[in-house]
Amino acid sequence: MALKALFEPRSVAIIGASSNPARIGGRPIAYYLAAGFKGAIYPVNPNREEIQGLKAYPDMASIPGSVDLAILAISANGVADAVKECGKKGVKSIVLFSAGFSELGDEGDQLQADVDQAAKQYGIRILGPNCLGLYNADNGNCPTFTSGLEGGFPNKGRVGLITQSGAYGTHLLTMAKSRRLGVSKWISTGNEGDITVAECLEYLIDSDTVDVIGCYMEGVKKPETLIRALKKARAAGKAISIMKVGVSDVGSEAVQSHTASLTGSDASFQALIDQYGAQRAQTTEQMFDVLYAASLSPRAQGNKLGILTVSGGAGVLMADAAETQNLAVPAMPKQAQVKLVQRNPLCAPRNPVDITANALNDFALVGESLAAMCNEGGYDLLVAFFTSLIASPVHGEKLLATLSEGIKAQGKPFALIGQGPDEVLKKYEAAGIMVFEDPSRAVAALAALARFNTAFQQVDTDLVDLPNIGTINLPSEKIGEADAKQYMIRTGISVPAEELVKQPADAVKAANRLGYPVVMKIVSPDIAHKSEAGGVALNLANENEVQAAADLMLHTVAQREPTARIEGLLISPMIGNGVDLIVGSQCDPIMGPIIMVGLGGIYTEILKDVKVALAPVTAKQALAMLQSLRGAALLAGVRGQAAVDVNAVADAVCRLSVLAVQNADTIESIEINPLRAMEKGALALDALIIAKQTA
Repeated sequence: MALKALFEPRSVAIIGASSNPARIGGRPIAYYLAAGFKGAIYPVNPNREEIQGLKAYPDMASIPGSVDLAILAISANGVADAVKECGKKGVKSIVLFSAGFSELGDEGDQLQADVDQAAKQYGIRILGPNCLGLYNADNGNCPTFTSGLEGGFPNKGRVGLITQSGAYGTHLLTMAKSRRLGVSKWISTGNEGDITVAECLEYLIDSDTVDVIGCYMEGVKKPETLIRALKKARAAGKAISIMKVGVSDVGSEAVQSHTASLTGSDASFQALIDQYGAQRAQTTEQMFDVLYAASLSPRAQGNKLGILTVSGGAGVLMADAAETQNLAVPAMPKQAQVKLVQRNPLCAPRNPVDITANALNDFALVGESLAAMCNEGGYDLLVAFFTSLIASPVHGEKLLATLSEGIKAQGKPFALIGQGPDEVLKKYEAAGIMVFEDPSRAVAALAALARFNTAFQQVDTDLVDLPNIGTINLPSEKIGEADAKQYMIRTGISVPAEELVKQPADAVKAANRLGYPVVMKIVSPDIAHKSEAGGVALNLANENEVQAAADLMLHTVAQREPTARIEGLLISPMIGNGVDLIVGSQCDPIMGPIIMVGLGGIYTEILKDVKVALAPVTAKQALAMLQSLRGAALLAGVRGQAAVDVNAVADAVCRLSVLAVQNADTIESIEINPLRAMEKGALALDALIIAKQTA
């Protein structure tokens, strides 16, 4: 209800109101009047009787009616008292323009604490401080001083924009106007002393007038709300494009495990984005291309791209871009190709379909070729290259009519590459046709629509699909590899046969029992990377090699790690051929437990070919993670190698993710590196568990 009062107030008070519409306290009033806000507007200023044609009031208590929303455009020192006055008046929400709070350090922190206490006392929700407010086109609610509304309001439409940065938010609002986007709501959250991006996102997703949302984020507060909002968006089929800046190094310096160095907080944020179907934009242009496409086009139904062009070069460029974007570019059916060539002997009929400049001599070729691609090609997405012809005095209107009629009732996203003035572009957009100057950007926008379609068809993890591993409470102190592997066994993850011994002579006896060749590793809870400490020996073929390796290892480790506690030597048989993977979990400080899988062994930090997801994941989700690795072909078998048991790997990933969630409060990281994937089964050859108190 408080957010409803923020976005849909029936009455608004402006504390610190100004008669000058150029000042911070005057702009909201001017915007309210220009937008035709139907509710009551109460300027509050003890030094004025009238402000911008409205009766002014000396204080909140003097206002005759109730007030849903208050705007505070006053100095930081007076905010806490003003919040109390608002509370006594029954105000439900406040937009706090004022700066000078937590961004200024200790003194600002105390002011923020005073404001928070006053707001809590009266149950008031606050947007800000240090924010530019918001704009709701649905009702003319304009509690903002952004310059982005100067010179007119954006087109009304179904796009929502949320930004933590005020000035950059103004840039986004202005850009929306220049890109002809229809904006329903725009919000700047500022310092987020109370109301967060996540809450505003959830409000927009619940809104009946918003279908597409662009979000600029600098940090994540209330991750559980963000996750809930993204789930809602996916279920409702609402497209979200997020720019997340301030990529953090949290976790990257925790070099006790490879997992920690590969799954910093940005990786976990990306996992959240991927898991719930939003799309990450690296640039503002990318974000607006996605917003433009999703707000203008029908929903994609697949990823097959049809390319129509009057330029062979442009067709090749777009085909290359499609491959980069993982779009399929299947050929036209053979019979359709024959018909196209019979009709236009100069054309290239396969896909791209190049009708060449012959279209200038026989303009009907445009419509006929497009119809063939729509009706016979079976494409889900269409892109056409007609460059400056779209604004040609001779052919422009004919082309507009032909393409508009050709795409009508198809229900397929259609992007046109062309150049022309705004009045021409608006005509195409009115017909549901996107227009881009850059062919690669057009293809990328279509690919985004295809990815949204895939995401919207996904469902949440079903807990019944997760394995029951029982209750496993991992220790909060450091443990060595041998003990860590015992916990893997309890989790349901297989490990090789092995023996822990104390002395070199015992290592020889263990090797004789296990059978040669063997592997020898140092066991210490204080040594995370055994190889660097001289604590790994491979392919030991006989008693003499085992004896010599044991003597050397104990001596070398003692020199390189003099303070490490040595529990003994772990002897195990050499495992046969397979593919080494890394499977790990990390407890992200914001997102909680995340799970990672990638190419492991010596290649882990070199290739960094990993996929990350929020834990837990089902075996089906884990399998999808494996299949999306750049090195996934290695798992299928290359150069005569047998394919590995990916289902066994997926099961191990799934089980480790469940274990991580069970121990989220106490365990920082769990890692299997390598997990040897073989033709049948998978074995954890090494394991590492790091408790939070020892991390």
